[in-house]
Amino acid sequence: LFAADVSAWLGVTNFVKKSEVSNFPSFQSQKTTVKMKIYKDIITGDEMFADTYKMKLVDEVIYEVYGKLVSRSQGEINIEGFNPSAEEADEGTDSAVETGVDVVLNHRLQECFAFGDKKSFTLYLKDYMKKVLAKLEENAPDQVEVFKTNMNKVMKEILGRFKDLQFYTGESMDCDGMVAMCEYREIDGTSTPVLMFFKHGLDEEKC
Repeated sequence: LFAADVSAWLGVTNFVKKSEVSNFPSFQSQKTTVKMKIYKDIITGDEMFADTYKMKLVDEVIYEVYGKLVSRSQGEINIEGFNPSAEEADEGTDSAVETGVDVVLNHRLQECFAFGDKKSFTLYLKDYMKKVLAKLEENAPDQVEVFKTNMNKVMKEILGRFKDLQFYTGESMDCDGMVAMCEYREIDGTSTPVLMFFKHGLDEEKC
């Protein structure tokens, strides 16, 4: 059971019964041929993902990023809409092959095995959300209530599926920052890795 909800941790006494749906269309592809956005952990500075994948904003607090299982030469980065030069493509043909989720491989996310049960992950969330809340109070006070209210509902739902989750940190493997969640969902007959990131724990950087 979810022993202590987010509202208790953050001192919230009420939350909306009907979630506020984001303006992101389901499975919207955030693509550009010139520029893209990189999303970085506000605590560690680690790069977490880019807007080149299909993604959706859930209840204004969670980005769902839809990945693919891929096999490729080790160290190769293949981001949709951005093609390497012919010279780069010809290099490394003798490299070892690696298989995994494209989002994880492209942004060097590291699988985290620190949470053996729901209680340990809940304790992490309690501490992490306090850090994010402090950042919001300083830099985006208008987002504080959205964060408190909607995060409570969303995390109760996600933690109900705890046994199906995998966890990933950024490249630094610093668990003081964001630990993203991943689960596999059947979408159009295909088992699809869906990574979940906390919106308010990210900075957007155009490149």
